Amino acid sequence: MEQLRQMGIEPYPAAEYVTNAFSKEIKETFKDDAEPRPVRIAGRIMSRRIMGKASFMELQDSEGRIQVYISRDDICPDENKDTYNVVFKKLLDIGDFVGIKGFVFRTQMGEISVHAQELTVLSKSLRPLPVVKYKDGVAYDGFNDPELRYRQRYVDLIVNEGVKDIFMKRAAIIKTMRTALDEAGYTEVETPILQSIAGGASARPFITHHNSLDIDLYLRIATELYLKRLIVGGFEGVYEIGKNFRNEGMDRTHNPEFTCMELYVQYKDYNWMMSFTEKLLERICIAVNGTSESTIDGKTISFKAPFRRLPILEAIKEKTGYDLEGKSEDEIRAICEELKMEIDETMGKGKLIDEIFGEFCEGTFIQPTFIIDYPVEMSPLTKMHRSKPGLTERFELMVNGKELANAYSELNDPIDQEERFKEQLRLSEKGDDEAMFIDQDFLRALQFGMPPTSGIGIGIDRLVMLMTGQTTIQEVLLFPQMRPEKTVKRDNADKYIALGISEEWVPALQKAGYLTVDSLKDANANKLRQDLCELNKKYKLELQNPTAQEIEAWIAHVGE
Repeated sequence: MEQLRQMGIEPYPAAEYVTNAFSKEIKETFKDDAEPRPVRIAGRIMSRRIMGKASFMELQDSEGRIQVYISRDDICPDENKDTYNVVFKKLLDIGDFVGIKGFVFRTQMGEISVHAQELTVLSKSLRPLPVVKYKDGVAYDGFNDPELRYRQRYVDLIVNEGVKDIFMKRAAIIKTMRTALDEAGYTEVETPILQSIAGGASARPFITHHNSLDIDLYLRIATELYLKRLIVGGFEGVYEIGKNFRNEGMDRTHNPEFTCMELYVQYKDYNWMMSFTEKLLERICIAVNGTSESTIDGKTISFKAPFRRLPILEAIKEKTGYDLEGKSEDEIRAICEELKMEIDETMGKGKLIDEIFGEFCEGTFIQPTFIIDYPVEMSPLTKMHRSKPGLTERFELMVNGKELANAYSELNDPIDQEERFKEQLRLSEKGDDEAMFIDQDFLRALQFGMPPTSGIGIGIDRLVMLMTGQTTIQEVLLFPQMRPEKTVKRDNADKYIALGISEEWVPALQKAGYLTVDSLKDANANKLRQDLCELNKKYKLELQNPTAQEIEAWIAHVGE
């Protein structure tokens, strides 16, 4: 960078660089018989082929990659050839950003390219990018370690083809959903993330502390209770697309923070909501994939409406042979023991049924299926079924063996709701840390009257997985939650110098993997010398390469 500055080139210029074209559009609109089109493009150098007075490089912009042809005499029309001989050939690296002014043409090999007439340095990269090579659509030397990809998503997006497409589809899914809800006349709103009571779902919350008020607050586990307050206030329909937070496990389908869409519409019931939901998902699938089908893990899933409807107790009977209808908590507990399930005394009737369904049924529903009519013990916010005593008007949508959506004919009887909350409190006192709190303000809102209402929550992250064919939630989250990065022990330079190693070679040694002097103990002198010579050349360190004898002396001094 200092050499660039000495040449009067700022490696991090502040001025706007005006572009007028992108790689994808250039390729799509190119015509061989048209006049050469002048363009100004910018992007990251992804590869170079230097060949004397002319070279090629591959430039990556926000839409893809395009080849750039660089001739010394074109970008250096006067006597001074430093822009090509020094800047391009010696001072620029893979990963750097440059601007190119030139015209579009087709090479003798048939590749649509940009013939450079001006080259502008826009930003220097200090760390080397992993070089992923592609041949016939197959990646070689890939940056494919999952933990590294998720932790360094910025590198993943740069070097791995197709990753950005997933997140562009995610954006399209949310946009299509929002458009459909807006067209239906519903209002998008925002409700609090910091809440004094973690309500609206059965889940373990995150707890934080508000210093000024000196009170504990919870990160919301659902938006439900605040959205229903707005229905009480007179909105026809309200929805929110936002983050929820649950202090529970992490696995291939769960992240502690996740995106959810919740919708509540007055004067509707769960039958209407099933119809609305299947049409919405079919529309989203067509918008993203061009068809009502999606493929995930080798399975083709059809989102063509209508979806199958199946009562939960029938599903359990179908999969286990046990009929739970009318059974008491003790009877269901005995059935769980017969099924050799792991249960404990904190589990009430609803939790036991949920465990049976989760273990024996949930994973079997691959095609979209509405599981309906849940027992009241499983559904503290749901209206009692109009014709089936002990059941509620609730459905969960199962797709590819996982819950995608949860919906109700909402409970609007404040007296019934208070009794349900009290039952949840009894479960909490038994040790169920996922039981709901009693929200007195929500009860007060219901007491002012809430019209018949249907509501639904759809997990956006799981929906994106289904629409893009991904089997892990981490693939559809730009920055999934990760365990703390392990800190690697590194010796300081003084310890290397004590072995007779020049300080200027310490960074190269550590780059080669010798992070401590003890790690040199079993090193092969010839292999180490080869590694250091390659690093010296690759990163243009311009150091004098050590001899094999010098390296043997370093190794001999370890442990003295």
